Amino acid sequence: MTKPEVPMNPSKTDEDSAQADVAMLLRYGIGAQGPRRTALFGDGAVAAAVTLDRLAVQPRSVAFLGRTVRSGGTAYTARLPELLPQPTASDLMRGWLDAAASVAGPVQGDEVVARWLEAVAELIGLRHTTRERAAR
Repeated sequence: MTKPEVPMNPSKTDEDSAQADVAMLLRYGIGAQGPRRTALFGDGAVAAAVTLDRLAVQPRSVAFLGRTVRSGGTAYTARLPELLPQPTASDLMRGWLDAAASVAGPVQGDEVVARWLEAVAELIGLRHTTRERAAR
């Protein structure tokens, strides 16, 4: 039995992606399996990457938050005074982490949040690489 092809939406723009409700995707995707988890790591990660990239957030800053969540937990990380170098980005990330902390159980939920942040960091890095290659 062959796997059905996953439909792709090549016409989805950055603006379309940025409209996703990341906080909602975090609340419903962290403890779920299947389509909700897929949406969190798909549309949610892309939306976060597009939004943070527009705010000039570096991938290493988001990856660092992933390591902080893994070490101290989502709720602990959300309470840090300066999550990202830019205040606007910090406020946005705090809202996302607060949403995640409302449903993320210790250890397993925090691990999902950490992996999601790492995925967002990778996507921001990919966006940077793509822009650099296009500029050559």
